[in-house]
Amino acid sequence: MAEERLQKIIARSGLCSRRDADRLVADGRVRIDGRVAEPGEKVDWSKVHIKVDGKALRAPEPARYFLLYKPREVMTTCDDPEGRKTVLDLVRPVVRERIYPVGRLDYHSEGLLLLTNDGELAARVAHPRHGVVREYMVKIRGDLTRGEYDKLMAGTNIDGRHVKPRLAKREKSGRGGGTTWWRIEVTEGRTHEVRELFFRAGHHVQRLRRTAIGPLRDDTLKPGEFRTLSENEITTLRRVTKPTKKAKPGRPPGSKPKDQGRRKPAQRKSASKKS
Repeated sequence: MAEERLQKIIARSGLCSRRDADRLVADGRVRIDGRVAEPGEKVDWSKVHIKVDGKALRAPEPARYFLLYKPREVMTTCDDPEGRKTVLDLVRPVVRERIYPVGRLDYHSEGLLLLTNDGELAARVAHPRHGVVREYMVKIRGDLTRGEYDKLMAGTNIDGRHVKPRLAKREKSGRGGGTTWWRIEVTEGRTHEVRELFFRAGHHVQRLRRTAIGPLRDDTLKPGEFRTLSENEITTLRRVTKPTKKAKPGRPPGSKPKDQGRRKPAQRKSASKKS
């Protein structure tokens, strides 16, 4: 098998999160074939013996990927100190592997949520630099005026960072005409981002539903239901979140090196004189 980072192997075994695994390695509590493991070390778990605090590490669990429709009033966490229902409570009767939610979807919001034990892919989906588009349907009272729409699109500051929608489009009116639904796309995925954007534009969000995470979309799932991602969905998600290589500084495309394009001076051949 291919080598993997040690903290990733520990996390996939179900023992703890990758962050906690980093701490275990840094504290010298992990041993590989009897020696103390080094931070950032890569190993093939099938060829070595890994122990944490003197106990053999279980074989890493297979990677699992699920798409869940989170109902309202459910926590997007692995556990809740107040005893409220979490998204893991919805999948635990079926899923035995240690998985966790990717990104944020607040308590009063609903919609699609990715759950996995693939830490590398989860980090790429969650991090703003990869620009994964999240799509939401938002219900507000009344409608946006032109000025309010401009405020919405101008964005706002959240946690010291300026955020703004990628797109905002009026979709339909609610029953009775007293409300409207808006489709909005964002790439940051910060806590309460969509609600805060509408609040700064002068409107309180009455209902918020996430309808897409990058290429992931499913209009058939009902609140509380979940399914396994297809191989095609996983491949597509990996592709759209693949880090882009920064171009190395150099000459512009199509240009020639300094030594090219210049005609070298012809070398004179010395004629040998006949004696």
